[in-house]
Amino acid sequence: MSGIREAIGSGTIGSRLWFYTNYHCNLACSYCLTASAPDVPRRLLAPDRILRIARDAPELGFEAFGITGGEPLLARGVPDLTQRLAEIAPVVLLTNGTLFTPRMLRRVAGFARRDVAVQISLDSAEEAVNDAGRGLGNHAKVVEAVPRLLAMGIRVRIATTLAADADDDLTELCALHRALGVPDEDHVVRPIVARGRALDDGIDAGEAELFPELTLTADGAFYSPFAPTALRGGGIDPALQVADEVEPLAAAAAALADRVARRATGADALTGIR
Repeated sequence: MSGIREAIGSGTIGSRLWFYTNYHCNLACSYCLTASAPDVPRRLLAPDRILRIARDAPELGFEAFGITGGEPLLARGVPDLTQRLAEIAPVVLLTNGTLFTPRMLRRVAGFARRDVAVQISLDSAEEAVNDAGRGLGNHAKVVEAVPRLLAMGIRVRIATTLAADADDDLTELCALHRALGVPDEDHVVRPIVARGRALDDGIDAGEAELFPELTLTADGAFYSPFAPTALRGGGIDPALQVADEVEPLAAAAAALADRVARRATGADALTGIR
């Protein structure tokens, strides 16, 4: 256990523990690394199991949690799970921002009293450009949801995913997120990764390019949030899977630490989900 704490403390392994709550989504983004969509198998990691695992995380040195999917808010109990996780350590919840109906806003109201950040995807200030990759109506729902969440006292981050050959002028998008109330320090920009639905479009991201952050899913433990990705034709790519089981957490973390220890000298992480 001390070896895991040392690896986290030295920055060799990320201090955030990630959970994939599910794989299904109400959108089917053109670059989705998990190839999530409304009709894919849900592959749920139950909230009570996540909470049980999370309770062991601080002892191992983990200092924060990340929740992702799929679209996590489609999974039953995720708003309550998020608040309970935040009683243990700070949480960032990744979402496409389209499900913040009045009913959902009531369910997440407690986020304002806890250390929770809601990270919402928004790829362009132009509605047509954004929606071309993410789905019709996505932009409008995000622009509507962000001010509502902020008005409730909930911290919001904006995550922008760009193609490698995209225009790198983010002036209009940054002006938009500032106008919505999201400061520059809460704007994350990352590249499309050649995994899942973007196998032919994104940048290569293997072990040498990804920062190791233990990521737990219904399929096992993985090297990074970018790792549990879809193969062409279906199934999960096993290349960056570090363990078949997610419990006990110490064993999964040790498997990641061992994988990192065997990494080639000089390997450098170039990209990562934050």
